[in-house]
Amino acid sequence: MANAQYDARSITVLEGLEAVRKRPGMYIGDVGAKGLNHLIYEIVDNSVDEHLAGYCDEIFVTLEADGSCTVRDRGRGIPVELHAKGVSAERVVMTMLHAGGKFDNQSYKTSGGLHGVGSSVVNALSEHLSVNVYKNGQVYHDAYERGKPVVELEKGLLPVTGKTKETGTQTNFLPDPEIFEKTRFREAWLKNRLHEIAYLNPKLTIYYTNKRPGEEESVTYREPEGITAYVKKLNEGKEPIHDPVYYRGEVEQIEVEVAFQFVDTFEENVLGFCNTIFTQEGGAHLVGFKTKFTTLINAYARELGILKDKDMNFTGADTRNGMTAIVAVKHPDPIFEGQTKTKLASMDATKAVAAVSGDELTRYFDRNLETLKNVIGCAEKSAKIRKAEEKARTNLLTKQKFSFDSNGKLANCESKDPEKCEIFIVEGDSAGGSAKTARNRHCQAILPIRGKILNVEKASIDKVLANAEIKTMINAFGCGFSEGYGNDFDITKLRYHKIILMTDADVDGSHIDTLLLTFFYRFMPDLIYNGHVYIAMPPLFKVVPKRGDEQYLYDEKALDRYRKTHTGTFTLQRYKGLGEMDAGQLWETTLDPARRVLKRVEIEDAAEANSITEMLMGSDVPPRRQFIYEHADEAEIDA
Repeated sequence: MANAQYDARSITVLEGLEAVRKRPGMYIGDVGAKGLNHLIYEIVDNSVDEHLAGYCDEIFVTLEADGSCTVRDRGRGIPVELHAKGVSAERVVMTMLHAGGKFDNQSYKTSGGLHGVGSSVVNALSEHLSVNVYKNGQVYHDAYERGKPVVELEKGLLPVTGKTKETGTQTNFLPDPEIFEKTRFREAWLKNRLHEIAYLNPKLTIYYTNKRPGEEESVTYREPEGITAYVKKLNEGKEPIHDPVYYRGEVEQIEVEVAFQFVDTFEENVLGFCNTIFTQEGGAHLVGFKTKFTTLINAYARELGILKDKDMNFTGADTRNGMTAIVAVKHPDPIFEGQTKTKLASMDATKAVAAVSGDELTRYFDRNLETLKNVIGCAEKSAKIRKAEEKARTNLLTKQKFSFDSNGKLANCESKDPEKCEIFIVEGDSAGGSAKTARNRHCQAILPIRGKILNVEKASIDKVLANAEIKTMINAFGCGFSEGYGNDFDITKLRYHKIILMTDADVDGSHIDTLLLTFFYRFMPDLIYNGHVYIAMPPLFKVVPKRGDEQYLYDEKALDRYRKTHTGTFTLQRYKGLGEMDAGQLWETTLDPARRVLKRVEIEDAAEANSITEMLMGSDVPPRRQFIYEHADEAEIDA
């Protein structure tokens, strides 16, 4: 046992924003692409809070040419008066955690920001940040570097840099490369988030501008139909069974807003929001809606004689299959699980949503009998499919037993510690053989698969579970699977915390990756949401110069750069597949944790991911063809 001294001198106190820079993941989730974009969301959410308070109808978001981001609103402007702390209130907001106007429920009835944490966290994690406050007919200015002020105050007050007739706040910031893996914002994620905010705030207009070289673009987001338009957007390309249903209400200061529509595809897409923040993991508000909806549909089905006395009730999944819904609440004092607000924990939201839904749905269905019958018809079809597939599941998973070694295909690792173990899903027996020889047997398992697995987007569950490659993966991972009619998935039983897809660096390899990711997304989505799925990046070329060290190059662009910068002759070897590498080459390029390159698979926008997966992997050809036409110029053709 270590004999290190542990006394009062061992206790470290991090002053000011040092704690944020020391442990950024505690505040923004991670330091990858998600955490990076989260900086913008925090500043935008503060502007949205001004809108919710009734003082802002326009927000401007700009990706600047220098890589920074500027957010400007027409709100009241951050207070600039002298605070009890002896400095301008703006300085307090930007440099102290848990300082803001969202605690007394007077300045803001509801808010989506991090309750006084957001602005200061963004400041702490930015290489530089500047603030202009427009109010009282003047422009007030402040600036920071890595969270530390660089503008001198006069008697604690901000300097005035001009006059104005406008009000609001403008924040410009550049993420700190000392903190983030990359500092380039994902514009597609940002645009999706801004459009989402517009749907949830029908009286708000958001102006998005991209000034980055080669990407210049301007888009205006305004959705006067609100979440009803959002539901229509999510259901584009599908056959609706009825017109969208919309209702709203308020219970004990909790505002509830719901829109839903059933379509002819049997899947559920219910999204929850609290104070305009997407609660990716759902929570109390969705529990209230789903429970009340299921109760009502079963009651109506029995009242209409569709369910007989001997019949079992429809399950919740039965009543929601085919449903696309948005459930949005505005809560004066919400409780979330986690700093980044992925799940709402306020139990009073469950009661409020259930109460409003009970009253409004009863009123609607009593007046719209045909729509009610159509919705119950969806539940009937879903129940029949569920029972047939439960029978297939029982036959395939209960009666058939598969050994842990997956019929000899899996070369397992020695360690039993999931956090240290990783499994490579390798295309083909040839590459699988090299990988088994090259691997670190202590912590790396190899699972070869034969060619392209079944496209689960087009297949019924009995065919999915009968597929040999899929059964092998389910068995190897050890955590079961989930799908629309039940949930046997238990991520705590996952045997490997890294699941790495290792396929050839060509079109066929990419297709296999896509099929595997579709399977994971539909049957094991928590693997992706919890960051367990990776894609290996094997090199495409090896260059051996006459003088100097040999190098591996991962794509055509890297080869072009090498040709431009290298002087002298060199030998070029192109790898057509993983099977062309010997064990030593495979280890040093793709398996060695110290040298390999992995891409972690992430989902930022669940609705967008669902839509694209359905479009690209489903049976409906025209939308897929249109998508390919629209994005053809973005493709990289491998000559």
